[in-house]
Amino acid sequence: MGAQVAKQRIVEAEEKRLREKEEEEGIDFPGSNYQHHNHKEWMATLPLESIKVRDVLWPGTHDSATDKIGVPFISRPFARCQKLSIYQQLCRGARVLDIRVQQERKVCHGPLTTYKVDVVVADIRKFLDEMPFEFIILQLRTGGEWEDPPGFDAWLIANLGEYLVAQDEGVLEMNLLQLLPKRVICIWKPKEISYYPQPGSLLWSSWYLQDDWIDTDLPLTKFDSNLVTLGKQAANEKRGFFYRVENTTTPQVSSPVCCVFPVTNRIRGYARFFISQAFKKGIADRLQIFVEDFLQEDFVDACIGVTLARYYHQLLLHEPELLQEVLSQHQELVAATSRRRWLLNVSSE
Repeated sequence: MGAQVAKQRIVEAEEKRLREKEEEEGIDFPGSNYQHHNHKEWMATLPLESIKVRDVLWPGTHDSATDKIGVPFISRPFARCQKLSIYQQLCRGARVLDIRVQQERKVCHGPLTTYKVDVVVADIRKFLDEMPFEFIILQLRTGGEWEDPPGFDAWLIANLGEYLVAQDEGVLEMNLLQLLPKRVICIWKPKEISYYPQPGSLLWSSWYLQDDWIDTDLPLTKFDSNLVTLGKQAANEKRGFFYRVENTTTPQVSSPVCCVFPVTNRIRGYARFFISQAFKKGIADRLQIFVEDFLQEDFVDACIGVTLARYYHQLLLHEPELLQEVLSQHQELVAATSRRRWLLNVSSE
């Protein structure tokens, strides 16, 4: 009991210090005021012919398919990292998904399981059929102590093949328009090394998505660790793989609070502060995939704002005061494009 009390005091001290640091240093960064008109189609409104795959700040979710995991009010609070379905997350703007699977092709998180990954694939297909200019990075891996689902690579290709971008490091250097009509970069990490996707496959090996995740429920510890490990990376334009930062904290069995939401909420509201710190430290050019638990649209807007600010980088260099004006004009263009698309759809019905 004494150890738990001491741990809670450490947590509270870190929360206090993180809050104070944010108040002292602020959360402004290039593109921080940007708000998108429609998160369901935000990538379609980018200059697809100009923005490279590697230059998008991809917003994503951690343990993406856990909305119905476990037993409600019993085991679910200890394993659920998202309240929204995969389809709802995509409509809210997530473009990176993190899925853990086991031998029966069920989604898992630790020892708990939920629906089959077939539900995930159906949601992805539904979204892509509705949104022809959106792109997804889909990571699947065998979870925890579970075994690989038999023939899973063939199953994935059979069910998503028409959308899959073939494994090729050169893809990162392409602009988004060059990927079409393919729109899913699917990364598969089985336990059995002999099952790893080979070069040229429609599935990508896990080497192409790397991170430096640390298992802690301490918010400042995680925040600072994320900055340190991000700073050790090469800039996006010099890397041959995607790099992910997880704005999450993880429940620990040694702590008095073990439910996911209150624990991850200790850091969840500091995504914008993290981005601003990355810019202040001169390492924002390393930010590429940014994920969180319990997805928020404000989190997505922050990532879109950075993506657009990178595109308008000449304004940042020479006339930074014009950036907000340009982003506002972009927002007006997005709204006008959405209205035109709606009118065309109405007139054709």
